[in-house]
Amino acid sequence: MSSETLGPETPATLVIVGAGPRGTGLVERIAANAPELYAGPGLEIHLVDPHPPGAGRIWRAAQSPLLWMNSHAEDVTMFTDESVEMAGPVRPGPTLHEWAGIDGRTFADRQVQGSYLRWVHEQAVAALPPGITVHHHPARALRVSGPRDGRQLIRLEGRDQPLAADLVVLALGHLDAEPDDEQAGLTAYAAEHGLVHLPPDFTADSDLSALPAGEPVLVRGFGLAFTDLMVLLTEGRGGRYEGDTYLPSGREPVLYVGSRRGVPYHSKIGYDWTGERPPLPRFLGPAETDALLARPGGFDFRRDVWPLVEKELGFAHYHRLFTAHPERTAIAWTDFEEKYEAASEGAEREALVASAVPDPRDRLDLAALDRPLDGVTYGSFEEFQEGLRGYVESDLGRRHDAGHSADLAVFLGLLSVYGQLVRLGNIGPRWHGFFSHLASGPPGPRLRQLLALSRAGVLKFVGADMAVQARDGVFRASSPTVPGVSVEARALVEARLPEPTLRRALDPLLRRLHADGAGETPDGLLRVDRADGRVLDRSGRPHPRRFALGPHTDGRTPGAFTRPRTGGPAFRQNDATARAVLVFLRDLGADAVG
Repeated sequence: MSSETLGPETPATLVIVGAGPRGTGLVERIAANAPELYAGPGLEIHLVDPHPPGAGRIWRAAQSPLLWMNSHAEDVTMFTDESVEMAGPVRPGPTLHEWAGIDGRTFADRQVQGSYLRWVHEQAVAALPPGITVHHHPARALRVSGPRDGRQLIRLEGRDQPLAADLVVLALGHLDAEPDDEQAGLTAYAAEHGLVHLPPDFTADSDLSALPAGEPVLVRGFGLAFTDLMVLLTEGRGGRYEGDTYLPSGREPVLYVGSRRGVPYHSKIGYDWTGERPPLPRFLGPAETDALLARPGGFDFRRDVWPLVEKELGFAHYHRLFTAHPERTAIAWTDFEEKYEAASEGAEREALVASAVPDPRDRLDLAALDRPLDGVTYGSFEEFQEGLRGYVESDLGRRHDAGHSADLAVFLGLLSVYGQLVRLGNIGPRWHGFFSHLASGPPGPRLRQLLALSRAGVLKFVGADMAVQARDGVFRASSPTVPGVSVEARALVEARLPEPTLRRALDPLLRRLHADGAGETPDGLLRVDRADGRVLDRSGRPHPRRFALGPHTDGRTPGAFTRPRTGGPAFRQNDATARAVLVFLRDLGADAVG
């Protein structure tokens, strides 16, 4: 045990850096587990965050009311339920739509979600047992220091005296980053030639005033950051919609958007689940995850994990197709299930599916879903505009048609898979992009707005594998989707969040943590113990007094909140960390009494 212990009447001290939804979730789990695990003389919890507790930066009140959540209000909860595999007690609570008294199918704006998160924070604090107090410090944490076996010191911006803590948890959320070499070069080029270059950023924080009305703007990125950009530069500049028609204000720029895939993320599904759920996990569950972790030489994601992911998602898809839409299948589900389980990856499984599912549109093709423009070319720029509008319209139609409910089963499969992959730690960036494209796309109404903007000439599509060159005093964009065509502009926007790497994080605490020996993955994430979130050093040794949760770690999850009854990997992590924190502090106090 530690060389430092608490006095018999001295309360323990916990510092949580980050008071957004992840920090709030941790406080909620401390409140839930403390009656069982902590009977010390008291506990002081210090929350360090320049933004108000609960909402944090992303969900703060001070942002445009035009920006929506990306999930239906009924699919957002901060509370545990029986589906979360954890040691602590379930403490149920209302979803966003139940709390706000709004239609569950509403895509609430982010200010409403921020209010919900502030309320959840207040409820979590109120549920703490007597003797546990919470203090908020509206400041940035600059550095954590201290010996492995002693109290930690957290230096705050603008404060002379550091906070002393028995334990520290980093729940930092999404972070800014310094530009990589390419971005730095583009920024320098823009400054030299009087151009505008907006590097990756949280869109609500970007200064978009430099993008002039009526002028072409290249946009690289077609995910959620792009959706926010699209809204702020159209409705945010006075445009409006009448049905499926966009009426410009005249203050909009002309957006030329492309990306690696060249298409927007798939629409959110617009119908409810009915009937039997696929029995998940089936091919990628705890046993398979344990086996991967136990491999003496480690595992390779593409070779060892991805085939299990494909098989699991296929199982979810075909289970739903055969049980809910049997008229579109050629054999009985029991026969297919047996053969599917035994079939090897590749040609054998493809032959089975082809024989059992007559319509190719009912077969799951993950490669086509992920990269629909691979190998596709158009003869002209205008032909591509029409073609991509057709693609988006088709996606919207399918995603709002319960006759294609196998798509929703795949979504449930993706959530199940994510819950297992979190345990594997460093799996590389491919999975997260794939998951976001299929499962974390925009609300259907946003894609209908995109179509209206395209028809109005305010938004134009560039294509897949969009390349940007800085030459001849301008930016130029091109894509193999439309060979021989390029677009010239004096402004370039990188519509994506910064990569959460330790080396390039602008957050000084993480930079110093890295410099002081914290471990990082090959793609730059902070390494943490999969069991409880303790920070690992470069030799893989866990720090007894430092924990980390969130997107800057290799234990990152789909989000700090989740759909009800889907297992909530973040909730499971919060519970494990809260219990480890309470046990450590309890034992520290017991040593003092002893």
